[in-house]
Amino acid sequence: MRKMGKHIPGMIVTLLVLIAAIVFAVMLLNMKVVPTKFLAGIGLFMLVLILIVGALVWSTDGKIRFVVGVMLAAVFAAVFILGSMYIYKTHSALAGISGVNTEVTEVGIYVRADDAADSVAATADYVYGVLTDLDRENSDKAIQEVDSEVGKSVQVQEYTGLTELVDGLLNGQTGAIVLNSAYLSVIEEMDGYSDVSSRIKELTVKKVETTIEPQETENETAQNTNDGSVYTIFISGIDSRSGLVAKSRSDSNIIATVNTNTRQVLLVSTPRDYFVPLSISGGQKDKLTHAGIYGINVCMDTLGMLYNEDINYYFRINFAGFEQLIDALGGVTVYSDYDFDSKNETGYHFNQGENLLNGEQALVFSRERYAFTEGDRQRGKNQMAVIKGVINKALSPELLKNYSSVLSSIQGCFETNISYEEIARLLQQQLNNGGSWNIVSYSVDGSGDTQKPYSMSQKAYVMIPDESTVQKAEEMMKKVRNGESVSQEEADAATSAAAAADNDVQATAEGSTAAAQGETANATQDGSAETQPADGTVQQ
Repeated sequence: MRKMGKHIPGMIVTLLVLIAAIVFAVMLLNMKVVPTKFLAGIGLFMLVLILIVGALVWSTDGKIRFVVGVMLAAVFAAVFILGSMYIYKTHSALAGISGVNTEVTEVGIYVRADDAADSVAATADYVYGVLTDLDRENSDKAIQEVDSEVGKSVQVQEYTGLTELVDGLLNGQTGAIVLNSAYLSVIEEMDGYSDVSSRIKELTVKKVETTIEPQETENETAQNTNDGSVYTIFISGIDSRSGLVAKSRSDSNIIATVNTNTRQVLLVSTPRDYFVPLSISGGQKDKLTHAGIYGINVCMDTLGMLYNEDINYYFRINFAGFEQLIDALGGVTVYSDYDFDSKNETGYHFNQGENLLNGEQALVFSRERYAFTEGDRQRGKNQMAVIKGVINKALSPELLKNYSSVLSSIQGCFETNISYEEIARLLQQQLNNGGSWNIVSYSVDGSGDTQKPYSMSQKAYVMIPDESTVQKAEEMMKKVRNGESVSQEEADAATSAAAAADNDVQATAEGSTAAAQGETANATQDGSAETQPADGTVQQ
């Protein structure tokens, strides 16, 4: 009995380490990120550690050996427990941003700023203004909630456009209006409505939730025969204060074509003012940024129509939350095409070439457009440069330095409809193969014009697509999908060629205008000479 007693403490110590190791192993397996060859090695290493502890604490006869064994057991158990915590945190973070297939439309109920009503219940006898077609489904759902809240069906007045809807409220034709909150910024862009937010009052916001259901086409079915190595992903950059799931205008519209076999990523940026038909506009053209008002599906489908692509994956970035991630990474190195000063109140200076930026600087860099003659086009390029910098930093060993803070920052900053299992498979592939990626960026171009967009009641600045740059983007996307090589030099050469062609067109147009003006001047001079008498006076 005494002989057995000297083994019991060691058995308990070994059992505790074994339990901690089993919990760690199970969580590691469930995470599905670590490749099998690494799992086998980790399992063997853990077994050796447990055997060492067991051998040292097997008997209490050797006190020094037993104490050393207990100390090692405490260290190993602490490592397993800490590792389990990190695995749990990693799994939770990835699960939190992946597989998101719902979206929220925030529909506001607005009255005039000087209206005494302070709740929807006080508007039971009001006439409610709604848009006839634009976002009507969500407006009707909000009206149903109003009916339920006031206990009867409210009277509804329809308006064909945004300005007509707002004017109806301000002129007293209606007492309240129902409006997708994302439209407010659109209305403020129109002449005479920049102060609309101060002239109306929000009583409440109805949150209408919808499911994102991408549809597979025949073209996509053909593309999906590529053994799952190619992804076409819409990256939407927003600055929503209401969270990532709320519909809002997309300030950044990037398509990432990813080939995991060739380890290539092509980022194609499309300017927010690109004048293209939306997938729900019946052929009418609108600013691309307005597609976000109608949901992420409309963004993907609209860009799919533009580039003849099937895009069913999306990745949303909240650039405000992006700042926290970059700080957690310890800053990122970003390449700038120009030497410039930001025009915001912070007034940062950026050098041409590489810049090491913290979160705030990177956010300013990605937002700036007034410092460039290319405006929003250059902003799109800068946003791709920041994304490229984040990818490169995240794939480097430096990530491990601030791993915990990085995990804390990604929730609320990213979300995607790519499943957790698919993300885990991609991470496993990266860990298995290692190596760097070839990341190429390209921006399509266009020319400024004034047109009436589908979502607006009056004309506004738009960008007419340069079809040659769109075709070049299509060509490079196809090359990445087919496993062919693309390079930044190829993309830059295409950009330079498009710019040169644009300059030639402008020069030709200016030359034609000058020639026309010269002919007019000559004709005027000739005519004057014919009617001018000898004394030099001019005939009237």
